[in-house]
Amino acid sequence: MSASTPDEGIGHGGLAAAVDDAHVLLTTGAGGVGKTTTAAALALAAAFRGRHALVITIDPARRLAQALGLEGLATEPQPVPLDAPGRLDAMMLDMQSTFDDLVDRHAATPDRAAAIKDNRIYQTLSASLSGTQEYMAMEKLHELHDRGTWDLIVVDTPPTRSALDFLDAPARMTSFLEGRLLRLLLQPAMSAGRGYLRAVNFGATAFMKVAGKVTGMGVLDDIADFFRAFDGMYDGFKQRAEEVLALLRRPESRFVVVTSPQPPPLREARFFVDRLEQEGLHLAGVVVNRLHGAPVGHDPAELRRAADLLERSDRDANGPQAVTGATAAGLRLAADLRTIAAREARDVAAALVNRSVPLVVHVGRRSGEIHDLPGLEAIATDLTGPVPD
Repeated sequence: MSASTPDEGIGHGGLAAAVDDAHVLLTTGAGGVGKTTTAAALALAAAFRGRHALVITIDPARRLAQALGLEGLATEPQPVPLDAPGRLDAMMLDMQSTFDDLVDRHAATPDRAAAIKDNRIYQTLSASLSGTQEYMAMEKLHELHDRGTWDLIVVDTPPTRSALDFLDAPARMTSFLEGRLLRLLLQPAMSAGRGYLRAVNFGATAFMKVAGKVTGMGVLDDIADFFRAFDGMYDGFKQRAEEVLALLRRPESRFVVVTSPQPPPLREARFFVDRLEQEGLHLAGVVVNRLHGAPVGHDPAELRRAADLLERSDRDANGPQAVTGATAAGLRLAADLRTIAAREARDVAAALVNRSVPLVVHVGRRSGEIHDLPGLEAIATDLTGPVPD
């Protein structure tokens, strides 16, 4: 992989092939690097290229809905008003309703599903268990894929605290729901109803006594009820997780790793690139957002020397210092921009050296937030190039 310099790479539009050919695109990366905007711009580019695209966002900012011409994003796909050869729909992930739908699908009876959803333990876990948001994003992707409505589905994945979080979420969820250790400790309660102290398993009884004092027996009742109600559903959850991973491993499912040029998100991007390769998943490319462009020409040292000479000659000649000062300041600003741009280029190249990266797309820094469709279109053009005639 040979990374271009920021000046050469900004807006070169290398993701056109992925937008044209993929069925699923997943943008992933650290928080605050422009991942959600990148996802929306890729879906918009697909619509301009004649495809029916859907973008799924995670906890979107209101400005994104405004950029798409919507009052807000709903939990079901809604059309984006757009004058384009294709169509664009947008939605946000509702984690709770997605988990509820999953329970409804796998519960043996409607009464069993209702009992689970009414359980306090389920209500807490479905909102706060580590990996739940990532798992539900993948569950929603699978559900929408099964509908067969869209040519391209773009998923804005949750920000990763670690590059492992997203890919490990299905395994963590199913491992917890199997709950071998906790179910072993709770087995006396699950078998004997609420007669905890009549349990024959001495180790489990001791655990229940201590846990009951700490949490209250009502909480333990809820835990036992939760695992009892979930009994028989683990295989369904595990099978679904395996189906999601199979979908992600298809050639038409590809990842777009998004980063900014700062070292911490670059390290995370590199880690994720490595993990995708280890898992046999397909990388469409890396997007480096918010790069500083810089004037092409003299190096920073030459520009600073020119500013010094200009100011010195002006003082010697007693000339118009306001004009000279402004010109010298402009030269120093150009020098600073070239220094920053060169540093960012080195950091990006170093982060991705010896990595199997198909392409790197550089997107330049813009003043202000993206708040309207033309602004989003400009990002789309940077990512995929001009719309073909």
